[in-house]
Amino acid sequence: MTTSPAWAERPSRVGGLIKGAVLTLIVACVLFPIYMVVLTSLSTQEAVSEAGGLVTVPGELSLAAYAELFSGGVVTRSVLVSLGVTVVGTALSLSVTVLAAYGLSRPGSLMHKPMLFLILLTFLFGPGIIPNYLLVSSLGLIDTYWSLILPGVVTAFNLVVMRAFFMNIPEEIGDSARIDGASEFGILMKIVLPMSKGVTAVIGLFYAVGYWNSFFNAVLYLNDNAKWPLQVVLRQYVLQGQSLFVGQTGDSTIAGQALPPSLAIQMAIVVVALLPVLFVYPFVQRHFTKGVIIGAVKG
Repeated sequence: MTTSPAWAERPSRVGGLIKGAVLTLIVACVLFPIYMVVLTSLSTQEAVSEAGGLVTVPGELSLAAYAELFSGGVVTRSVLVSLGVTVVGTALSLSVTVLAAYGLSRPGSLMHKPMLFLILLTFLFGPGIIPNYLLVSSLGLIDTYWSLILPGVVTAFNLVVMRAFFMNIPEEIGDSARIDGASEFGILMKIVLPMSKGVTAVIGLFYAVGYWNSFFNAVLYLNDNAKWPLQVVLRQYVLQGQSLFVGQTGDSTIAGQALPPSLAIQMAIVVVALLPVLFVYPFVQRHFTKGVIIGAVKG
């Protein structure tokens, strides 16, 4: 008589109820702060003042905070910068990672072991802020958008995960393609990548989220405020309380028009920063098990 492991057994009725209650509590703990942030961003000055902070009970709603953000000012420009950096950076990082991982996954490739050793060495030793800054400065990348992309164009962890996945693909498939006259690049593009959609989607998501959420490189390398990405604007206004509006006066008016409550604008910026990740993640989530766990079994 064979017995299945404990995690594969069907839970009892009481166990199922307990698991359901715990999962419901976890989901509530995650969703309730998001609910308060979204509701506060849609609230009027009276509702925010009455709540004394984040709004939990819906009252009078208004889109004034979002209208103010996207009226052609600094937030609109920073969103476009973040989108551009994320799209270009993700495409470049994914291309370099795929090419490097495929080369390192072939046992007979040139300088295979020394290059893999150098990559794994970066897990233990980092260059530090000052050497990084000196390198970026010597390359003439200060105050350019490339300073937000090139310093982190490849992540060793993502490269190792993708290499491990490529090593799980049977070598006989590549050998049969070589007999038919296919080049290594052709094998990669027409055979390996179509079989690796899961891990490619997951690594692409990792890179995209990293570029979208990155702000430290912008703080170090960008001197022009007009080139700031959204996360730096979020940090300056929400965390440090600096105004986004030139000419804002003590009575919270611009050109005689009343401004939305500052807390509503802060929460609106948070919502704008969260939306892309929340939108993309559900489409990639189903690939996580196949793309990362299976790819990390063999190394």
